[in-house]
Amino acid sequence: MVLNWKAVVGTLGGLLLFLGVALLMPALVGLYYAEPSWWSFAAAAVLAFVLGGGAWVAFGEPGGDDLGVREGFAIVALSWFVLSLIGALPFVLGGVLDAYTDAFFETMSGFTTTGATILGGAGNPDIEAVPNAFLFWRSLTHWMGGMGIIVLTLAILPILGVGGMQLFRAEVPGPTADKLTPRVRETARRLWYIYVGITAVEVLLLLPAMGLFDAVNHAFATMATGGFSTKNGSVGQFDSAYVDAVVTVFMFLAGMNFALHYRLLRGRPITVIGDAELRVYTGLVVGATILIALGTWRPTVELLLEAEDLDRAFEGYASLPAALRYGAFQAVSIITTTGFGTANYEVWPPLALSVLFLLFFVGGMAGSTGGGPKVIRHILLFKNALREVKQLIHPQAVIPMRLGGEVVPQGVMRNVLSFIVLYFALNGLGIVVLSFLGMDLLSAFGATIASVGNIGPGFGSVGPVENYAHIPKLGKWVLAMLMMAGRLEIFTVLILFAPDFWRRWGPR
Repeated sequence: MVLNWKAVVGTLGGLLLFLGVALLMPALVGLYYAEPSWWSFAAAAVLAFVLGGGAWVAFGEPGGDDLGVREGFAIVALSWFVLSLIGALPFVLGGVLDAYTDAFFETMSGFTTTGATILGGAGNPDIEAVPNAFLFWRSLTHWMGGMGIIVLTLAILPILGVGGMQLFRAEVPGPTADKLTPRVRETARRLWYIYVGITAVEVLLLLPAMGLFDAVNHAFATMATGGFSTKNGSVGQFDSAYVDAVVTVFMFLAGMNFALHYRLLRGRPITVIGDAELRVYTGLVVGATILIALGTWRPTVELLLEAEDLDRAFEGYASLPAALRYGAFQAVSIITTTGFGTANYEVWPPLALSVLFLLFFVGGMAGSTGGGPKVIRHILLFKNALREVKQLIHPQAVIPMRLGGEVVPQGVMRNVLSFIVLYFALNGLGIVVLSFLGMDLLSAFGATIASVGNIGPGFGSVGPVENYAHIPKLGKWVLAMLMMAGRLEIFTVLILFAPDFWRRWGPR
């Protein structure tokens, strides 16, 4: 059967209607702060309502048959692109950005929770010079994209419950979609209850150290593992150990599988503690924190400098608690792909920098708002390698691979291996393209892995104290597409380029 384009366009129309409602929120923020550019959000909202309403009326099929797998993948992949196209308009209409490419890049970075920004460079205004309505919109795109536009819409628009599991499987991060309840709509609703609740708690905890506006924006970016800040110096500009601690804890929570939060709230802590992926995730964070702290502690730095005569660009943190504070924050920020910063890690000694480099390729847990390959895939890869070694020793033995006491299906393992191959292939392609456009190898590498992994800051000219404004126009579009592919776990986007996807024969 062919792709049901009417169902796809109709559903995209429903998503545009939702986007229109979301655009009214920064418009209200602009009105509250008496900012003249508030109208740009109202104008974009009207356009979203007109396009979305027209598509919904013309092609929507309320109460129709379930969407097929093809339609589910098409809707999810196209929705991120279409919503970013419309969501970018206020930046240009309001005069904040001159180039639509920059506006699209910033918006896609928001929706995909990447956190890479073009603000502060190449003639673009500094973050703190941008009106509050636009700062709020950046954070709101994070927050909506964190749990997923599709899952959010399934939760609040019952009519989109049609074919919901196909959409859920296509959008939710990780090798499998862990349903909490038999009905996907109820699953999505409960996920969002948890998401909203944890966000509200973080806002309350941040209020003693910052204003309400900053607290809301940073809570949105934290829970979405996004990284957009209202300050040029990111979280580090607050220079508060309390803020660092709160944000670190909530980044860690956002990097956890939200199904575990649900179990914990249901009074089942034993199942949470016994989760294999959570134990590895926690171990990686603790281990990375200790190594980074040791690598940035002044006595260690001085020892290395004396032994190797290294450049004294970084003197090291005077106390071990300070080293642990900055080490923990940056370790959690990178592994969860949040991208917040409290230090310029590029000047850190090789030990600390190498640990952070490895964390760029880890990601949060499956079912979290984090990007990257995910911890569960690394666990399965390691277990598969051990099984292959055992198979060489006992070639006739049947050795099933288990995780959490259950046998891992071969289909899941094939998915994991294929994903890893495609993940690094996509990174390689991005590096080649950016290098062709004139970027130095380190910067091309840093920009690519930070975009595919949805991390934000990278290395070289896109490091933690830099931005993406200087990248060529074509490079920004390439990186925006890499962000989308990384956020949707690659398969959802690449499947649109497979010839079989468009053929008439085969299952929907």
